Amino acid sequence: MTTSNTKYHNQLRTFLRILNEYPQDGQLSRFLPVFFRANRQMGSGDRRTASRLMYNYFRLGKASASLSPEERLFIAEFLCNSHSDPFLENFRPDLNSYATLSIEEKIKLLEAGDYDFRLEDVFPFHKHLSSEIEQPGFLRSFFIQPDLFIRIHPGRETFVKSRLRQEAISFTEYSDQTLALPNGTKLDQLFSSGKGGPEGIEVQDLSSQEAGSLFKPNKYEHWWDCCAASGGKSLYLFHQQPDIKLLVSDIRDNILENLDERFRAAGVGKYQKKILDLTKDPQPFLHGYSFDGIILDAPCSGSGTWGRSPELISQFKESRIEVFQRLQRSIAANVIKYLKPGKPLIYITCSVFKEENEDNVDFLVKNYNLQLEEQKTIKGYGRKADTMFAARLCV
Repeated sequence: MTTSNTKYHNQLRTFLRILNEYPQDGQLSRFLPVFFRANRQMGSGDRRTASRLMYNYFRLGKASASLSPEERLFIAEFLCNSHSDPFLENFRPDLNSYATLSIEEKIKLLEAGDYDFRLEDVFPFHKHLSSEIEQPGFLRSFFIQPDLFIRIHPGRETFVKSRLRQEAISFTEYSDQTLALPNGTKLDQLFSSGKGGPEGIEVQDLSSQEAGSLFKPNKYEHWWDCCAASGGKSLYLFHQQPDIKLLVSDIRDNILENLDERFRAAGVGKYQKKILDLTKDPQPFLHGYSFDGIILDAPCSGSGTWGRSPELISQFKESRIEVFQRLQRSIAANVIKYLKPGKPLIYITCSVFKEENEDNVDFLVKNYNLQLEEQKTIKGYGRKADTMFAARLCV
């Protein structure tokens, strides 16, 4: 065996070892750093290769399920690379010889061959997709690494772009304030603020930024971001209208601490914060409150983001869709009553499932006398971004 052959066999053995140790209900983004810390003999190149192989493997979803892990990995590498791959050449030169085919042509080749491959098996929940999503394009997108998107704070555009050019980091401009960067770009090192986050930017997916176009806040209005998480949409709201009054809430204390750090880094100091479980009536904590706008970025399946965490495709149970739908309806019922007459509820999910999206909007319109002003499926596939859903409803 040549030195190069040994190298690729070692990479395959490492992949199989990691796959064997990986808990099937865990997230790769959390598991891999722990594994690498426990195996410090692995160099940076070895870690990058192992991460790539693991992520690519799970991009196959539930396709080719009858094959061995090794064969499934080779198929995944074939689909995820647009150029000749030395690793694949070592094990499957027959596949690697077609490396430069388009993704559509590769899928046809696999479906016609003895690979137990069907595109619809990659994402076995396709019958639940929202009506505006084109199934083939969405499924093919799982074989493409999403980009890293940032939103630049108003007035910091020149500084941020100059810094990126100075460091020879390529970027694509979607707008003057929205940039796409290579995934894995070390933003904290480039824009360190010393205040708990990068200076002048927010990491925020392209589709999440587009969902913010439904906010439309006015000066001095009182808004509530009721499932605020780490506060990305609240910051976007502030940048649209810095003179609003804002309440942020979440059920998780630790994530609101992350929000505090993020707000501090962005220079935002005036806001209220509450820890609330919105599956229960918040009246004891919100007595006397009323709002000119409520953002409900609802807890959801997250299925529109699985291009970034493809291992979740294999972990997800179809029965969970209904569980999330009930949860979203319960929370919506508990927050709608705090809207002032004629004011909007902005309902957002990062899901591609119609039950969490259009079906829930129909339910809210029918049962709570809401008027639908606008709704849209924000298609991230084809743009290396997440896919989301957003609706603006008024009482």
